[in-house]
Formats: sequence, structure tokens, C-alpha cells
Amino acid sequence: MRIGVLGTGMVGNTLATKLTELGHEVRMGARDAANEKAAEWAASAGGRAGTGTFADAADFAELVFNCTGGVVSLQALEQAGEDALRGKVLIDVANPLDFSRGMPPTLTVCNDDSLGEQIQRRFPETRVVKAFNTINHQVMVQPSLVPGEHDLFMCGNDEGAKAQVRELAESFGWPRERIVDLGDIQSARGMEMYLPLWLAFLRTFGTPNVNIRVAR
Repeated sequence: MRIGVLGTGMVGNTLATKLTELGHEVRMGARDAANEKAAEWAASAGGRAGTGTFADAADFAELVFNCTGGVVSLQALEQAGEDALRGKVLIDVANPLDFSRGMPPTLTVCNDDSLGEQIQRRFPETRVVKAFNTINHQVMVQPSLVPGEHDLFMCGNDEGAKAQVRELAESFGWPRERIVDLGDIQSARGMEMYLPLWLAFLRTFGTPNVNIRVAR
């Protein structure tokens, strides 16, 4: 599959690397086509890796990951372009975290809205799925870093899109029974508002390799 990864930080780098290892063709997008982090990643990731602008990556891709900072995700997706995103699955991994006042960060949107919903409203013909945002980037692609059974959450309005995300998650090592579909994109509110609790876990346990299991 041709996959675009928007964002050059740790999350984008980790996901893009795993996707190339699984045999996908991956283009990492940034604001600047000459982005140094993207170039370094492509040089280390092999022949299936490429780089470009947000628009280049979105146009190239059959499926897109939004790994940009949540406070700038809408602007980045505007640069990617509505036409390039139309009809495609967009996996929104971002969280609307504002670090401008230091730690812990605050949420720029919560309670009666979410970043996932904002993206879906702005790009109504894009098949947005919120997923992978409740765990550390390393756990995203290697769930065994957290011992025992634990859950990966997703939500979105398009059942076919969620089926594709489920297949990708399984290829990362997530057992099918631990991938929890929370329904439509409105559930992104809870998924994003979980982040303050995740940050409390990080402070308490001293490791980002932590996750939760819903007992039912």
C-alpha cells in the first residue's frame, strides 16, 4: 500500500519506519520538502521511503496518517489539500496538546468537541479514523512492550475505514480482540481527554510503556 505520514517527529518516524518494514511504500510529509528530519529518516529507511511536502505525501498516498502536532493539525491538513485527501482513510493520531505554559500540557479542545471531529467536519469527504493516540509511539507498533493484555481504541464514521485500520493494527501485532471500536467520531472526545490521565501514569510509573485494559 502507498501510505503518507504527515509529520516528522517521533510518532511519524516510528510509524513510517514500521510501515516500510512491513513492505508498504511510505512518503513522509513536512511543510518543507527539504526537511532535514524527513531526509534523515528516508536515508535510513531504504528504498520504500520517500519525502516531500504535506501535499506531496497526501497526493501519493492511498491512506494517510496525521502525526502532526495537534495544535497545528488542521493547518497541516489544509496544506495537504482537500482534493488530495478526498475519499481516503485518514488515521488521526494527533492530540490537541498545548505546551505553551509548560508541563503538564492542556487540551486546546475538549468536552463538547475534539480534534478528530474538527478534522472530519473540515474534510467531510475524508474517511477519518481516530486511533493510536492513547499510547506511546513505540507501543503503537510493538504492543508487547506492555506485558499482558491491553487495549487499542479507535472510532470513526466509516465502517470500511475502521476495517482498514484494524488490519493495519493487527499487522503491528495488536490482537483483534484487543482492538476496541468505540463507535462514531464523537468518541474522539474521550480518547483525547484520556491524555491527562496517561500523563499522570507516565509521572507515576516512570515509563511511557503503559496502557490500559477495559475489563468487561
